Amino acid sequence: MTKVATKASLSPGRRRLLELMQRINFGRIEELTVRDGEPGFDPPPQVVREIKFGGENGPRQEVSVEDFALKSQATQLFAQLDRLGNGTVLSLDIKHGLPFRMSVKETVRA
Repeated sequence: MTKVATKASLSPGRRRLLELMQRINFGRIEELTVRDGEPGFDPPPQVVREIKFGGENGPRQEVSVEDFALKSQATQLFAQLDRLGNGTVLSLDIKHGLPFRMSVKETVRA
């Protein structure tokens, strides 16, 4: 039986990143540092929001919910951060409050 990842089971940094994505809803996060697989907020990443005229531009309703099962996109993002270890997420695209695509900068040791 596979354990379901939940918001409450996340580290504070990962919970903060999840909530940031939910507040953005549509847009991207740029220059997010990653140390030992954990997102860093010092220095703070840049946020670029997409504004849709006549569309939903506010945060996701889930941002205020204390706990819920994570969608597969979120668990895949955190697995990628674990694999990255140390580096920089140059751009993390967000759609419907979920990670959609990311570009990373990593140091490869020979």
